[in-house]
Amino acid sequence: MAATLNIPIDRSSPVPLYHQVVQGIEAMIRGGQLEPGSKLENEIELAAQLNLSRPTMRKAMDELVRAGLLVRKRGVGTQVVASQVRRHLELSSLFDDLARGGKRPSTRVLNFSHGPADADVAETLQLPAGVGVYHFTRLRSVEGKPLALMENWVRDDVAELTEVGLREHGMYQILRDGGVNFRLANQRIGAAVADEYQAGLLEVAPGSALVTMERTAVDDTGRSVETGRHVYRADSYSFEMTLVQR
Repeated sequence: MAATLNIPIDRSSPVPLYHQVVQGIEAMIRGGQLEPGSKLENEIELAAQLNLSRPTMRKAMDELVRAGLLVRKRGVGTQVVASQVRRHLELSSLFDDLARGGKRPSTRVLNFSHGPADADVAETLQLPAGVGVYHFTRLRSVEGKPLALMENWVRDDVAELTEVGLREHGMYQILRDGGVNFRLANQRIGAAVADEYQAGLLEVAPGSALVTMERTAVDDTGRSVETGRHVYRADSYSFEMTLVQR
């Protein structure tokens, strides 16, 4: 028997309708209301349940399939892949991920500036003339132990950032509160060894293994909103994702 979706849709919200569906189904999967193997109705019936258009529902389902939460099987339909997916559908900051996991994150802002972007950053973010960036570096710790060294550039025409705000909140949450609706990100994960500067801040020996991440995030209007380069202690952090056979 196909599962029924019980997802509140707020048509006055700035969050796109399809993304509200994505968030709702993800919450049902994580909360156990949709168990692994659960079958969902077809898109026409799901759209009718939520009083949405079929294109809106299809867009939501396509994103859930790409994220590995759902899978389409010929002759069977659309099914839930797993009850817990470790790769977040919604772009989030390390601060928010740690807080949701019951940890106590803290942030030290090492530098913060606002002004014109360097040529390479301006090209990466495809900045129009006259648009500058906030540039800052933060040291993120959890339970008092240094975990990540994060350098970011955020275009200044999407939201106002402050050093105080970055100490107290996750960057993505600040941007969402400012009206940014993230759509996707290009991300590269790699490895490196700690130089003396990184080692001192992360409290590891020079030459220790680090996990690296470079990311550029795009909003639902197609703007490249932020780009960043982060390094994490390899003994304390890893990336996980679910791979699905198509």
